[in-house]
Amino acid sequence: MYCGGQGVYVYYLSKYLSRLGHQVELIQGPPYTWDTPWCRQHLIPNYNLFATKKFFYRNLPGPDHLLRLFSPGQFYEFIATRLGFFPEMLMFSLRAYQRLARLWREQPFDIIHDNQTLGFGMLLAQFSFPSPMLTTIHHPLSEDQRADFQQLPGFNHRLRRAVYYPLLMHRLVAPRLEKIVTVSKIAGQSVAEAYHLPREKVAVVYNGVDTEIFKPDPGVAKKKRQLIFVGNTEDRKKGIRYLLEAMLYLPKDVTLLVVDGGAPRHFVMGELLRRYNLGDRVRTTGKIPTEEVARAYQESEVCVVPSVYEGFGFPPAEAMACGIPVVSSDGGALPEVVGKHGETGLIVPKQEVRALAKAVNLLLENTELRNRLAENGRKRVLELFSWETAAKNMVALYQELIAAKRIGDKKYNRAKI
Repeated sequence: MYCGGQGVYVYYLSKYLSRLGHQVELIQGPPYTWDTPWCRQHLIPNYNLFATKKFFYRNLPGPDHLLRLFSPGQFYEFIATRLGFFPEMLMFSLRAYQRLARLWREQPFDIIHDNQTLGFGMLLAQFSFPSPMLTTIHHPLSEDQRADFQQLPGFNHRLRRAVYYPLLMHRLVAPRLEKIVTVSKIAGQSVAEAYHLPREKVAVVYNGVDTEIFKPDPGVAKKKRQLIFVGNTEDRKKGIRYLLEAMLYLPKDVTLLVVDGGAPRHFVMGELLRRYNLGDRVRTTGKIPTEEVARAYQESEVCVVPSVYEGFGFPPAEAMACGIPVVSSDGGALPEVVGKHGETGLIVPKQEVRALAKAVNLLLENTELRNRLAENGRKRVLELFSWETAAKNMVALYQELIAAKRIGDKKYNRAKI
């Protein structure tokens, strides 16, 4: 699964909504989540034209691939991607709207929940169907663009990233959406500021952690002085550059395991490894099953989260659930997740490489501190971040919106979520 935190969000939220007795229909585009047998999936395909720079037609299945390419939607995507734009959000929103319209004719829904599509198709859905719509925004895309600009060299690289993000569409769509929910207080503040929204329009429902998988395992032997980073290294917002720089200030026997759940091609990581010449001190796994991710946490001594910005941050919560001490930057919502510095984790200023290295070294040299942070961190996750609690809080928000809608529309018929 290459879709990162947003894919995890859809997977677990749908699972726990189903456990609470709700009927869920899941419309999603690639990269898809794992299978979700608790709900009916509706997969909306695309040809991933943005990632296909050569021999684009190889990704178009069947002998009629050229005819498919010249259908209006596919042709628009092809032209837009050749110019450096990223039209996937727009086109998915329109295709999802079409699928939703067909499903609506079978049986209406209680509520429509959009997971950060923020495309014009979602406005069509909001205006076309009488049920309320809730939209999750994990963080504004302007945060991704800012992280890219800080790390990309040269004007041309920055220009390409400037046209990549559909920020104008988001700025037009977000203020017109009925209700927005986000995953942390700091993300709520960022969303309200980025899209000029009244703060009361943005609700907060924290994410959860699968504590059935992410848990301590005394049977797993520690790999001495091994650090772990989990995240998409192609996403510059995750700060892998700063962690690799910090490795240069750590003793030579300190190693780093990078569990890269991002895109299959690792251009950024490869360039950074060549630049810093870290040799055998860094090992990468690529995409691995969730159970193996949990084991990777369990066998490491410290989890490092150097992100420039996070709307929530699954890796620190997962590591804490596994009983692994965390060194985190103060990027975005990470302090909300990690908790108080020195009690449930260590927090350093983002992009401060020497401070990051100093905190990591402190933990590696202090067994008592590692054990205390590990114990307190797990307690914090169990108390605050469970998917059952997240699903119950989300249902309460659904019910609030449904009740408000019914006051304004007495003809609304309840059906399903």
